[in-house]
Amino acid sequence: MDQPTLLFPERWFLGARFHEIDLPDTLALLRDRSPEAPFVYVTTPNAQHVVRIQRGHTGNIEANDRAWLSTCDSRVLARLAILLFGIRLPLVAGSDLTVALFDGRIGNQDPICVIGGDPALEVSLRAKLGLANLALFDPPFGFWRTDAGLDEAASFVEAHPSRFVFLACGAPQSELLAVRIVDRGRATGVGLCVGASLKFVTGQATRAPRFFQVAGLEWLHRLMSEPRRLWRRFVVEQMPVLWVAARFRLQPGFAANHRRRDLWQ
Repeated sequence: MDQPTLLFPERWFLGARFHEIDLPDTLALLRDRSPEAPFVYVTTPNAQHVVRIQRGHTGNIEANDRAWLSTCDSRVLARLAILLFGIRLPLVAGSDLTVALFDGRIGNQDPICVIGGDPALEVSLRAKLGLANLALFDPPFGFWRTDAGLDEAASFVEAHPSRFVFLACGAPQSELLAVRIVDRGRATGVGLCVGASLKFVTGQATRAPRFFQVAGLEWLHRLMSEPRRLWRRFVVEQMPVLWVAARFRLQPGFAANHRRRDLWQ
């Protein structure tokens, strides 16, 4: 049984698709899937993804629709779901999923493929996690904007068969690449669109203190840590999710689990 929707129902929330699944069940699904099975991918939408979907970004919409598994990466979304709509949206953040996979589920001899990062990340993964069969490709800036760039990265994945393929080149780059790999139909394993999560695993980056995480303010801690780099992402690309939620909550006929995606049109 390779389709999670047969076991874990889909939930449409603010126009984005999620599976009603928690972290232990997610890990079990990944554990039980054959490494030789055709390539599929896991996406972890957050507030930024929801805003992009509502703004009509076709890449984000297609990636969300076609994901083998889609889990909630945002405590903000989870809080909005329960406070405004009475919906429980299980939280399976990409960073938590990545840490859990490396915590006894990925051996140091397992082949691992990574798209994204830099030589420093590769050195850290080998040294701190003891990964002996690591293949890392750092695609050029803007690779995802051209067919040639996407195909080059997809070819690397195909040439390095791995049970887990960490797509760590940001959003929407990782999702667009995942769709391209599926369309080419030559790769195996599971792609994980997990952003900067590998840096948390290696210690190159530090997660917010537990208080910020529990309070749903991890985004604020990151913004304070790197304001010049991250202010646009959080202020322009993520905060409008509050407006999206308000529209769904206040307009007659709207439901939180409706897949409507035309709020900006």
